[in-house]
Amino acid sequence: MRFLDVAATSAAVGATSGRRAKVELLADALRRLEPAEVAAGSGWLAGELRQRQTGVGWASLRDLPPPAAEPTLTVAAVDAAIDRIAAVRGTGSQARRRGLVDALYAAATADEQRLLTGLFLGELRHGAQAGLLADAIARAAGVPVTAVRRALLLAGDLREVAVAALTGGAAALAGFGLRVGRPLAPMLAQSASSVDEALTATGTPAVVDVKLDGIRIQVHRSGRDIAVFTRSLDEITTRVPEVVAAVRALPARELVLDGEAIGLDETGRPLPFQQTSSAAARRSGSAGTRPGEPDGTEPDDGDTAPDDTAPDDTAPDDTGPDGIGSGSGAEGPPVAPAVRAAAARTGETVLTPYFFDLLHLDGTDLIDLPGRDRWAALGGTVDASLLVGRVEVDGPEQAGAAFAAALDAGQEGVVVKAPDAPYDAGRRGAAWVKVKPRHTLDLVVLAVEWGSGRRTGWLSNLHLGARDPATGGFVMLGKTFKGLTDELLRWQTERFLGLATERGDWVVRVRPEQVVEIAFDGVQRSSRYPGGVALRFARVVRYRDDKTAAEADTIDAVRAIHTARSGG
Repeated sequence: MRFLDVAATSAAVGATSGRRAKVELLADALRRLEPAEVAAGSGWLAGELRQRQTGVGWASLRDLPPPAAEPTLTVAAVDAAIDRIAAVRGTGSQARRRGLVDALYAAATADEQRLLTGLFLGELRHGAQAGLLADAIARAAGVPVTAVRRALLLAGDLREVAVAALTGGAAALAGFGLRVGRPLAPMLAQSASSVDEALTATGTPAVVDVKLDGIRIQVHRSGRDIAVFTRSLDEITTRVPEVVAAVRALPARELVLDGEAIGLDETGRPLPFQQTSSAAARRSGSAGTRPGEPDGTEPDDGDTAPDDTAPDDTAPDDTGPDGIGSGSGAEGPPVAPAVRAAAARTGETVLTPYFFDLLHLDGTDLIDLPGRDRWAALGGTVDASLLVGRVEVDGPEQAGAAFAAALDAGQEGVVVKAPDAPYDAGRRGAAWVKVKPRHTLDLVVLAVEWGSGRRTGWLSNLHLGARDPATGGFVMLGKTFKGLTDELLRWQTERFLGLATERGDWVVRVRPEQVVEIAFDGVQRSSRYPGGVALRFARVVRYRDDKTAAEADTIDAVRAIHTARSGG
């Protein structure tokens, strides 16, 4: 299949609003892929490269060669070229990688170049979400969509499921099951602005789990072999020796656990997320073995940096006074002896695991059981010191008290859960609903970056600044393109070109006049920005034409939020 056809499908899907029409476009492209092309091609249609790490970033994509006049690339040729790029290592790798990138782009037409850039940068947003791809795979393969979705949940890999459906049909899809050692897409939580709203979705009675600000982990154990995966299904086993030690000390033979790993200070209060993620990113050395693989298996880079790790959709069990574990007290939660011993050997920050769900136990899959049954099995298998705080509630008053207790303990919020719901892997439904305090600030736009992919030709990524009352200037806090509709993109492109003081090929610097309201989940320390802090998960709420830059929030207000969240 021609690579140009994939690019054309991507563009057509992005320009189409109807779900059914999008599915038909995607299904038609999937049918035209050769069997050997399905893994790469289906991933591209979902906006993902088969090669998770290529070493190609913005710097590698500057000053690219002009596009080819005629299309010559095939799906197989592009996939092979990206394989070669991803394999570059060692001395002189930057120059060799740049040469390979230039050669690929020189052979690509303008439309193909746009698709390549979106794929390399992970910014291909043409509206083909996993749910749409599942429907399209079912349509293209002539199999029930329920069979595709079930296989996708258990495999956690859309490309693998697409290959099975398009080459083996329903029989191949039926072969997918929960396999210890192979991660599955975690169950996710939708958001609510209050516990009352969350209870409306889940119903009552419900359970309220403390939402930890850590790294989502899925732990697989088969005998002595243990593997730890992130939310994005990357393996980080060697980076979390405390998790491996804690799970190895449990009495079960086979386990699949869902939970969080979080750093704690000497009092047992949670460390800021940035410190937890940095501790995980630093780790190396042997800590465990992935089930079914030889010793020394190296994990892929996981979501261990603040921009990559989404500490979303956590959950917990038996709330103690500090809101973490059932055995915790005023001085902080107990840390399992195996965890403490592993941390003592490394001499680094203790990353303590806390679990909130059990998906497999000694040969039996539990994902289809109601939550109350899974959690009962969890409580009978995992020591109380390794369980996240959970309380059962009958109404808003109890849920509100649990929410307040979690925040007082320095936690991120809560997740309200329906106890009769199965584990809906990979789905974000009403059975789990997260509630976090939402911060907003009125900030000033300092510069804007030109968009890529579907946003090519529009000013997209905003540079955000807080007012510095000491100098009268503005302090940059980070960037965001989240929350921008097509209408806002059009408006802000015209607006900021009118405010431009310097127009570069990549960044347009503007007069600091436009105020924008930004919602965010927290403030973290940062050496990247001059104020020493940065916003986490920032997103645009609205532009504030009713405010001047002199009325924007100050850097002192931002630092106060960080100080309050980190306990001083």
